[in-house]
Amino acid sequence: MARYIFVTGGVVSSLGKGLSSASLAYLLQSRGFKVRIRKLDPYLNVDPGTMSPFQHGEVFVTDDGAETDLDLGHYERFSGISAKKSDNVTTGQIYSDVLKKERKGKYLGKTVQVIPHVTDRIKEFINNDVKKEDFVICEIGGTVGDIESLPFIEAIRQFSNDIGKKNTLFIHLTLVPYMKASDEIKTKPTQHSVKELRSIGIQPDIIICRCEKNIPIDQKKKISLFCNVDIKNVIQTIDVKTIYEAPISFNRENLDGQVLKYFNIKSKKSVNLKPWKKITNIVLKNKKYVNIGIIGKYVNLKDAYKSLDEALVHGGISNNIKVNLIRIESDNFKKSDVRKKLQNVSGILIPGGFGKRGTDGKIAAIKYAREKKIPFLGICFGMQMAIIEFARNVLKFKNASSTELSKGCTPVVGLISEWKKDGSVFKGTDKDLGGTMRLGSYDAILSNNTLIRKIYGSKLIKERHRHRYEVNKNYKDKFEKKGLIFSGNSPDKNLPEIIELKNHPWFIGVQFHPEFKSRPLSPHPLFSSFIKAAKNQKK
Repeated sequence: MARYIFVTGGVVSSLGKGLSSASLAYLLQSRGFKVRIRKLDPYLNVDPGTMSPFQHGEVFVTDDGAETDLDLGHYERFSGISAKKSDNVTTGQIYSDVLKKERKGKYLGKTVQVIPHVTDRIKEFINNDVKKEDFVICEIGGTVGDIESLPFIEAIRQFSNDIGKKNTLFIHLTLVPYMKASDEIKTKPTQHSVKELRSIGIQPDIIICRCEKNIPIDQKKKISLFCNVDIKNVIQTIDVKTIYEAPISFNRENLDGQVLKYFNIKSKKSVNLKPWKKITNIVLKNKKYVNIGIIGKYVNLKDAYKSLDEALVHGGISNNIKVNLIRIESDNFKKSDVRKKLQNVSGILIPGGFGKRGTDGKIAAIKYAREKKIPFLGICFGMQMAIIEFARNVLKFKNASSTELSKGCTPVVGLISEWKKDGSVFKGTDKDLGGTMRLGSYDAILSNNTLIRKIYGSKLIKERHRHRYEVNKNYKDKFEKKGLIFSGNSPDKNLPEIIELKNHPWFIGVQFHPEFKSRPLSPHPLFSSFIKAAKNQKK
């Protein structure tokens, strides 16, 4: 039977529950155990697909087409396990399921209530699709005390009673602030946070304390005493210089050891931290660096491109070089700024996105990369911008654009009419925005004698998608005559997947999101090749 570990947070949000859960997952895996990680999000949106990046950050996409919380990206990158639709649920999904069931009369005329009907549905999710896992780590989004989180907290309390306390462990992550003026570590916020959790019926077994400085033993004893937790289970986590130090830091504090001790389980093998030590050395100590310019709408919010940022770092790791990310806001990026803002970058990247805002700046940057022979990578919307730039400035289609941006244009990019997956046909729409895009993993066939074929080393690839619009294949011949080739296509050849430019050292656009599959211990080949090209450009 699987053991369940529930991770809650207190005091403030964004303390690092996802990173803590992902690090613990790796440590348990390294000890020889099979682990699954899940996220329970308390917001009423069905999924984050229609939420602004400023509100939610990145939308992470799984192989099976779920639009999920960015923490699932952490889970995948640290554990190496591909997440599924069944690994992320929201209050919106829970209530939708309950109300559908009520409308069908499945509750036999009973009054539908939060307890037991909503909590029962949450418990079903927690226990769903669990097979041979030794541990299931469930992160509860939000902060203890938030009204939105109460049904989830109640559900995990009930779940612990259902399967037995010996099979469940509660970890509570809190802030232990350092007061610079008085040079003191304050434990009172943690005490109050645990008090709130205990009032709901949950006693934490392990407390992870986020702090700027080492917590003195006396303060740990105070937390232990007032929170009713063994002092060995008061685990400090000090701010690290790179997230890839996290598994090393948690192992140093014996978090994984205390988890196994709680369940009375012996480790199957020793923890292997050598890969993480190697990575941190490259990221923190390597004096060699390369500058990569990212031109996007949300660059001021790092979480908006979380997987992309990490994938670029992974590309640097594979090339033994540090990657400096130069973030450029596309809204304020003018043609007159191009040379000044891009003269010190060795690679240019245009990320995914939606809408007209900032497109002129992106197109100007692509033109600069194309003409100056600077390595360029366009992802999803970035590939579409590259198509528009080429159509306007090389093919001389002055009115070239996407039907997403202009209805009366020369449509070199347009809404997907239809696509196939698993034998089913799907049609594109821009009417109901939630979950109507081409989502999840799809095959692509790479053409012979192309750069992309050389990078992947394979004819068939599988990558994750998230988009409504596609490059218009009807213009393919015109593009290829001028040197922009369609080097990757869907198996039925109806959907262009990859473009690359002849007579350019490295110029590639992809309709999919390769960043979702890149991991620090297994960098994605596309990012490894891109950073290598930028490294050579710097010379």
